[in-house]
Amino acid sequence: MVRRDPERVRRSARRRGQDAAFVDEILRLDAEYRSALTEAETAKAEKNRLSAQIGKAADKASAARELRPALDEVSSRIDSAQARSAALDPENGDSALHELLTQSPNVLDDSVPDGSSEEENVVVRTHGTPRAFDFDPLPHWEIGERLGILDFERAAKLSGSRFALLSGDGARLSRAIAAFFLDRAHDRGYEEVAPPVLVSRRTMWSTGQLTKFSDAMFSDPDADLFMIPTAEVPLTAMHGDEILPFETLPRRYAAFTPCFRKEAGAAGKDTRGLIRLHQFEKVELVWLAAPEASFDALERLTGDAEALLQELELPYRVMALCAGDVGFNSAKTYDLEVWLPSAGRYREISSCSNCTDFQARRGRLRFRRDAKAKLELVHTLNGSGLAVGRTLLAIVENYQQRDGSVAVPTALQPYMRTTVIR
Repeated sequence: MVRRDPERVRRSARRRGQDAAFVDEILRLDAEYRSALTEAETAKAEKNRLSAQIGKAADKASAARELRPALDEVSSRIDSAQARSAALDPENGDSALHELLTQSPNVLDDSVPDGSSEEENVVVRTHGTPRAFDFDPLPHWEIGERLGILDFERAAKLSGSRFALLSGDGARLSRAIAAFFLDRAHDRGYEEVAPPVLVSRRTMWSTGQLTKFSDAMFSDPDADLFMIPTAEVPLTAMHGDEILPFETLPRRYAAFTPCFRKEAGAAGKDTRGLIRLHQFEKVELVWLAAPEASFDALERLTGDAEALLQELELPYRVMALCAGDVGFNSAKTYDLEVWLPSAGRYREISSCSNCTDFQARRGRLRFRRDAKAKLELVHTLNGSGLAVGRTLLAIVENYQQRDGSVAVPTALQPYMRTTVIR
């Protein structure tokens, strides 16, 4: 993309609030790299010509002696050019070009609205009407502690801050939410996957997690394994270094996993409750799509996540993230925000993104339209469908009753085998 349309990359970087000078530096290093490759190939052709000249000579030994200085000189040029190209190779993890490319965010789609922060995100649509309470609604942590289904004090005793312990109907509700999400994903054609939650450095890098987000990850340095921050990572990477048949696209996967994040940049934010924890669970939805279909796929993926909120009868809105708020990997993102009565505001419960070919390029995830067609990169998409803890807190707050109990949404009653939590 940088070589093909540098101005678009510059424009995207400026919209993200970045200095676009890195584009010129990438182009300069790329020109040096390609020049070194060309010089090496030219020198190899010259060496072949000289070798052929010796081979055709009547007195080969005499010709070899005569042409030896020229052969030595051209061999030296080959070695020098190959060394320069190797040092500049974008596949060389130690090269400056590789470093610049890996630190460059995805190119924004033109449909992403302008803006520098979340305050400038755009409301696309709103669904449902927030409930009018005839009493003062309580926050979920107070409700949960009174019902004995949430215990933050014991969680802190076990693990420290930003952890939660669910018990009794709290644990059952969490399990019911996950089962409901997975069943609905199955109904909509997603293949369920149970992936590893410890993954390699290569897997993390290929999905764009070790550039801007490395300080947010829990890891085991001795094993060089990382605890996944989202099932997007293994689901997206599991077809890395593969060539998929075109007729198998799109592929849609769903996984329910624990997720782990240090929340290093969240000091002082959401210190109470289930909003921002080091360990949480969610059902992740991932698409692998043909390039021409990926933005339609983003709308469908977002609709699949919305359908869960609709069936749970939770008020929500869909936000188109502005340029300054779109994540590093994404070309376009919608956030789903659910209504929380105690806060009197909407809060994110899902994020649905089209990463275009950004992750596929890193992970070498390709497809071929037919036996004679050239290889192309797939487009990868991901979305929370949904975060289990945030769904639980939204249910507890929106379905709380005057007597302190919590009504169970109709969609979850078959899983909970009860209509109310007391």
